Amino acid sequence: MTDDLKELFTFLSFPSVSTDSKHRQDVRNCAEWIIRKLSAMPLTTELHETPGHPIVIARNKYQADRKTVLIYGHYDVQPADPFELWSSPPFSPEIRDGRIWARGATDNKGQMLAHILGVGKTLEANGELPVNLIFLFEGEEEIGSPNLAPFLKAHRDELKCDIIAISDTGMVAPNTGTLGYGLRGITCAEVKIIGPVRDLHSGIFGGAIANPATAIARLVASLHDGEGKVAIEGFYDEVRPLEAWEREMWAKVPGLSDQDYLKVTGSPASFGELGYSSAERVFARPTAEVNGIGGGYQGEGSKTVIPSEAFVKFSFRLVPDQDPQIILQRLRVHLEKHCPPGVKLVIEDGHDGKPYACDPHSNFGKAAQRALKRTFPGEPMLIREGGSIPIVQAFREILGVDTLLLGLALSDAQIHSPNENFPIENFEAGIRLNQALLEELAK
Repeated sequence: MTDDLKELFTFLSFPSVSTDSKHRQDVRNCAEWIIRKLSAMPLTTELHETPGHPIVIARNKYQADRKTVLIYGHYDVQPADPFELWSSPPFSPEIRDGRIWARGATDNKGQMLAHILGVGKTLEANGELPVNLIFLFEGEEEIGSPNLAPFLKAHRDELKCDIIAISDTGMVAPNTGTLGYGLRGITCAEVKIIGPVRDLHSGIFGGAIANPATAIARLVASLHDGEGKVAIEGFYDEVRPLEAWEREMWAKVPGLSDQDYLKVTGSPASFGELGYSSAERVFARPTAEVNGIGGGYQGEGSKTVIPSEAFVKFSFRLVPDQDPQIILQRLRVHLEKHCPPGVKLVIEDGHDGKPYACDPHSNFGKAAQRALKRTFPGEPMLIREGGSIPIVQAFREILGVDTLLLGLALSDAQIHSPNENFPIENFEAGIRLNQALLEELAK
């Protein structure tokens, strides 16, 4: 095993689960390990406390005649549950079939360490970097980065830069350079339907009292029409139409056909808004999804009750120029309109983040494409990402700069699921990509 892989294994062994308070010390230990690694390169490092988990900053010596590049990453990871579905322990990394298997391997420790190691190798070879570099690593991305925007505002002057680079996005296919120039935004909500004060006997009270589980099912069914279009009034009002060049490019991108999506997901058929391919729906159309639903008896066999309450968790992926708060308000109006009688509706807002888009044909966008072309064969593919990184729009609003999204994750990486994995060749390519990127951005 190479020294680079050994370091990645150490990084992955920290159960830095930001959402779980019992892992709070593990998250801190991970941040402190990063500080030691960066200090030894050597870079000037800072560990900033927040009301949550620490933020790590590192930089080289500033030179006024050079571009300043900020590289962002996150060292926190998703919970590994359910543990029984993992083929190997999630925080004991293993190599199988040319891939590294561990929680955080792809999201985002593999890519983050690739950038760190790329900088380290450039410093070893040249004694300096071609740009002014700022590393900014947080430990709260998986819980919506609640403390990063306030940190950016408080440290706006120290974090002034010309461009930001992030590798927390996907490649369209193996060994295919991919530049993301957009991200969907997100807004979330949990809805409860409350009925009787306790579960009731379905024979004695059925037909006389409204059933919260039935009511929640009716609300969920009201969210879409029969063709997969979101039925919330005004939902599409601000949605930008796709550009002709986008539809033409995405039709040619390998790994993005409807059949490719079915192969990766194992689903029996595709489904979604009519008039768009699967890739177009994922990259550039908004969605409404049910993330969880429940209520009543869940055990084996029958228990004839009317449940006292039921719930559903929603997430909405948004595109430019949709505003998360406006969409949430339209959701409220929709739910109140369609809520059946005899129950109480309770809506709790979740986290949100604005959508993001930039021009991939700008000078920095062209530099990123050159770096991708030096790292991978063929012309780079330009895509928008279906996922959300809420802090990217905050970077633009607070620091006033765009972000380059340089994908290294594959579609079968099983991010947020058991058996998360990252190809060794992508990890090694990420190191080379960092070196090429800094050189190209310096030009």
